[in-house]
Amino acid sequence: MDLLLTDTEVRVLGCLIEKEFSTPEYYPMSLNALVNACNQKSNRDPIACYDEETVLQAIAGLKQKQLVFQSNAARVAKYEETFLGAHNFIGSEASVLCELMVRGPQTPGELRTRTERMHDFKSPEEFSEAINKLESYGYVVRLPRQPGRKESRYAHLLSGSVNEQESAAPAQPGSVMPTAAGNAEKIAALEEKLADMQHELLELKQAFFDFKRQFE
Repeated sequence: MDLLLTDTEVRVLGCLIEKEFSTPEYYPMSLNALVNACNQKSNRDPIACYDEETVLQAIAGLKQKQLVFQSNAARVAKYEETFLGAHNFIGSEASVLCELMVRGPQTPGELRTRTERMHDFKSPEEFSEAINKLESYGYVVRLPRQPGRKESRYAHLLSGSVNEQESAAPAQPGSVMPTAAGNAEKIAALEEKLADMQHELLELKQAFFDFKRQFE
């Protein structure tokens, strides 16, 4: 595969593909919509915090590679991907590759579940055929199985080999939220859930004491 994208270009292109399939009524996308899609909290790994300039730079790189088209017909410029048509992807293949682009390495089980918003796989065989074709074309690779996991994960190769991606220089400050921020968000959610459980427990205790006093 003679194609090498930056991590930001992968995210932007992946978001365009995702919205083309999942919300065609809002496609092509404006710059503001594309920034929001890149930074959304669901279905993204890692969570990003791109500004407009970062996304515009990625768009410029994708346009230079002839993977994105900009339409100026409307009052606001709109963007659409030309990657799928140029590489003759069908829907099943596009949905799997897109999911890997926006969410990173995943197991076949995770991919089958998470691609439902883009493509309805009729059988496990259809999914296997799609991922096998992507692997044979050089767009994805099967990673060694991690200890304690039943399934191996797959990763895309649009940013080079997986080892090259892992050893690449870190993103520019502000482009991707640090892991600590994501952990803090998860901890805050757990603390809120714990507080709710403690409140419910206190209510149950009070109800029990009220009930017990009726028989004293």
